[in-house]
Amino acid sequence: MVRSELVLKLREEYPELPLKAAEEVVEVIFATMLMALESGNRVELRGFGSFVTRSRPARMGRNPRTGEVV
Repeated sequence: MVRSELVLKLREEYPELPLKAAEEVVEVIFATMLMALESGNRVELRGFGSFVTRSRPARMGRNPRTGEVV
């Protein structure tokens, strides 16, 4: 499901809600989730899943065509 589908679903559930307001609601939800993840918190959506950030060490990549290290 993409952002626009979430906005449309929100409009279906609340038909009196203007499109612009539904877009803003979805934007605020995503922005709040992003701020929580950036500050190191865990985000849990009941019945869907949870999100957490992890720090991983850097690794060497290779161009598959040339084999050159990136």
